[in-house]
Amino acid sequence: MCQQPNRLGGFTLIELLVVLVILGSLIGLAVLSVGIAGPGRELHNEAERLAGLIGVLAEEAVLDNQEYGLLLARESYQVLRYDPIKQTWQALGSKAHALPAWAELSVELEGAALALPTSAGDAPAKVGLLPQLLLLSSGEISPFRLRLAERRSNGLRLQLVSDGFRLPVVEVLQPAERNQ
Repeated sequence: MCQQPNRLGGFTLIELLVVLVILGSLIGLAVLSVGIAGPGRELHNEAERLAGLIGVLAEEAVLDNQEYGLLLARESYQVLRYDPIKQTWQALGSKAHALPAWAELSVELEGAALALPTSAGDAPAKVGLLPQLLLLSSGEISPFRLRLAERRSNGLRLQLVSDGFRLPVVEVLQPAERNQ
């Protein structure tokens, strides 16, 4: 009589791999449907990018003994550097950094709201570039309250605030603070 080997219960390697592929696909679909990379996350990334840029420029201003500025518009911003020889502000880079179409920027300097132009201007040779935010070689920064917001009425609102000496940090505005 031929005796069959006693098979232990378990899964084969192929079965385990198939299950892992199915689970990976489902998790990928769930992540995409939740919208991790939605407007809120993108707006937060833009705010963090702007706060980081201000920090780098403030450091560069002190280290290089240069004056830097930010030319702000509702839909974009551009870095400027003061040229003491020509006594003018020169744009760094060929064009302004544009915000996403659904986002807008507003700013208060020393408590007063500024009317920002629609575009920061893409041409570096544009005459009369004057930044609204200054980052001086002495380490001082123009005191400001900068807000990044989604254009829709109930959208996310973020702000960056500096008293002129500290670097800004990204804060989420609560609904009661949004109208101020």
